Amino acid sequence: MADPVILVLDADPPPRLGRLTGRARVRYADGRTLAERLPDADVLLVWDTASDAVRRAWPGGGPRPRWVHTASAGVDRLVCAELAASPTVVTNARGVFELPVAEYVAGLVLAFAKDLPGTLELQRQRRWRHRDTGRLAGSRAVVVGAGPVGREITRLLHGLGVRVALVGRTARRSIHGVEDLDRLAAGADWVICAAPLTDGTHGMFDTRFFGLLQPSARFVSVGRGPLVVEEDLAAALRGRWIAGAALDLPEGEPPPDSPLWDVPDLILSPHMGGGTAGRRDRLGEQFVSMYERWAVGGTLPNVVDIQRGYVPSRDTPG
Repeated sequence: MADPVILVLDADPPPRLGRLTGRARVRYADGRTLAERLPDADVLLVWDTASDAVRRAWPGGGPRPRWVHTASAGVDRLVCAELAASPTVVTNARGVFELPVAEYVAGLVLAFAKDLPGTLELQRQRRWRHRDTGRLAGSRAVVVGAGPVGREITRLLHGLGVRVALVGRTARRSIHGVEDLDRLAAGADWVICAAPLTDGTHGMFDTRFFGLLQPSARFVSVGRGPLVVEEDLAAALRGRWIAGAALDLPEGEPPPDSPLWDVPDLILSPHMGGGTAGRRDRLGEQFVSMYERWAVGGTLPNVVDIQRGYVPSRDTPG
């Protein structure tokens, strides 16, 4: 029997799959060639996680891979109705990004509390002006999204003395349900978005939500861009409804003339939370380990519930 075919939706640099030599045939595709090569693949590795090519190519004719793995936490860029209806198993890179993203959030929260942006701006202006800054210890945060990223953010913020309420889709153990979000957010100093992008969460942070927050609150999102209605956030900042915000993954790269660049007290960053040195090696190693398990009939970890759009936690009600 021929070795299974792994089709890699390419990105540069490519994954290191040398450990699979003699156990798999590795092929490559890009957005233009994916549709024609998909029927010959047993496994699809979505290495180019910024591509929508899977969603476009999957509805075509012919066989489809038995397993799709994406080197990202989110699966919104690849899921389509035809994939959701197929028997294909979809897995993600859960376990790689949680701590780096949580560290990034902690850095943003500290930067806001200690007015690091203001210090850098005064330095740029060559002005020497002392100010009093805030304290994290004793402040209140709401973390929206009770998956691994949200839990790791909660853990780090607890370590900084922040009192954290974690909000998930449904209430369980020490996690609040989404029905508690408005009440908790209204009294929070920090609202952190780490929710998955689903039909139910699309645009959930809007004018209505920002109107609930106290004027001293800050909003930080490390979730997918469409979770936040950017125009509403910009208006809330310009109107001083809230004190500041950070978007690590806007809905798209803002063009040079985008008004987002000039919104006061807004920090924009191009998906920096999980972008740590060595992450590609860790992602490649994770896939190789998963392939070795799959090749001998083992149970795959990180299986995504396609209807929910994420990997359910062990304590998530069915």
